[in-house]
Amino acid sequence: MRNMRKLLNIIVILCVCLDWVRTEGSEQRESGKVYSHTIQVSSLFPSSSSCVLPSKGDYLCQCIISCFIHLKRSRRSTWRTGRARARVLAGVKLRASTMTIDEILRHDQARVNSIHSKLSKKATDGDGVTQSQSTDLPAKNGRTLGSGNYVVTVGIGTPKHDLSLVFDTGSDLTWTQCEPCRGSCYPQKEPIFNPSSSSSYSNISCSSPVCASRTSEGLLSRCSASPNCLYGIRYGDGSTTTGFFSTEKFTLTPSDVFDGVNFGCGEDNEGLFHGVAGLLGLGRGKLSFPSQTKNTYNNIFSYCLPSSPNYIGHLTFGSAGTSNAVKYTPISSFPRASLYGLGIEGITVDDQKLEIPSTVFSTPGAIIDSGTVISRLPPKAYEALRTAFKAKMSNYTAAPGRLIFDTCYDFTGLKTADIRIPRIAFSFSGGTDVELSPKGIMYTITMSQVCLAFAGNVNDDSVAVFGNTQQKTLQVVHDGAGGRVGFAPNGCN
Repeated sequence: MRNMRKLLNIIVILCVCLDWVRTEGSEQRESGKVYSHTIQVSSLFPSSSSCVLPSKGDYLCQCIISCFIHLKRSRRSTWRTGRARARVLAGVKLRASTMTIDEILRHDQARVNSIHSKLSKKATDGDGVTQSQSTDLPAKNGRTLGSGNYVVTVGIGTPKHDLSLVFDTGSDLTWTQCEPCRGSCYPQKEPIFNPSSSSSYSNISCSSPVCASRTSEGLLSRCSASPNCLYGIRYGDGSTTTGFFSTEKFTLTPSDVFDGVNFGCGEDNEGLFHGVAGLLGLGRGKLSFPSQTKNTYNNIFSYCLPSSPNYIGHLTFGSAGTSNAVKYTPISSFPRASLYGLGIEGITVDDQKLEIPSTVFSTPGAIIDSGTVISRLPPKAYEALRTAFKAKMSNYTAAPGRLIFDTCYDFTGLKTADIRIPRIAFSFSGGTDVELSPKGIMYTITMSQVCLAFAGNVNDDSVAVFGNTQQKTLQVVHDGAGGRVGFAPNGCN
């Protein structure tokens, strides 16, 4: 045990030194007016082992700690005042069938199509009150579970049953698969939740006002065949979940326990959910988890999406731990209130502010969405971005496009210093500029097909979407009470 403590001390010192090196390098780049990123070939792919050591100081630090924690197994710990980390899962490899990149991209396009369709429908708005505390959960890249989205572990029921849920800012209702699977259930990592084994589970009656709220929140309504309230959701890719609209105890940490949370207990679930138990709804509607816990967290949550499946980010409820570097932009209005609207005002490639008329973004509007993988831009904005990006990448061999991607490159055989990609930054209303991580600019299919990680909408009237690839490594704050969304760099540190 003494040797383990010594090893931990060495690791901490090493991390501080490496973080200083990384920070110094960043400052030198800023002072030297270097506008492009130089990326390592190896960084374009997740490593085959969770302990392959990249040269970046922050990644090395995370990886060493990941291996250390893996040796000591999972541990619960509390760190920083008001920030409880429910579980440490660093270094754990999950076994599950995975989606191919083509399946992820097709699923992503179906989701965007669904968002565009939903925006023509009206929904009610949410509200918020006072803040009292904050809770932090590890967020994992869902690729290990066959998903293009991000996953947290939440305890449901009494006794607590830990389940992996995709967190989604574009959905309201939280749901999980439930026994008995009267219709069908897809394979998931953990055992399927059995409500009959939980002393805190309760069905909601059809006569309850909460049951009636399903329709206003966009859920399918049906009560004729049962005295208990039923729910149904159909997603844009054709995936569905139906079951009982119920209440249950939710446990984030030992000290963050919520009784009577409304959720869906799905007994017939089909589609491309792949390995996860269900979904944690983080939208703006009244049935979303932030809205239901607003008395504790004041309708505030933040997250950092890790750059690859080998690293762990976080999903934090409450305002504690929010970086002083966060810059905010107002949430813009949309007919569908459960979506978080943004005001995009411009895009910069290296030092070049693209000539995009303001109406290109203001007419259709834009949203930020953790469940959309690839950002979608109005055709005129995407064309301007693509043209500027191609001009900066003219020294590299072009590769064929792939599904939604039309700007790809062949990096086969190139060395580390040979790959320089331009910086990309978005300007949002309120004077907020957000520079993207290199992992938010390029999407790797194979080394011979590395693509610009954006796509254009079909027409100018479709809403733009700021997706999760572009949000990687940023701290993204959703302040529902304040009506704003914030961004800061290095959010996973």
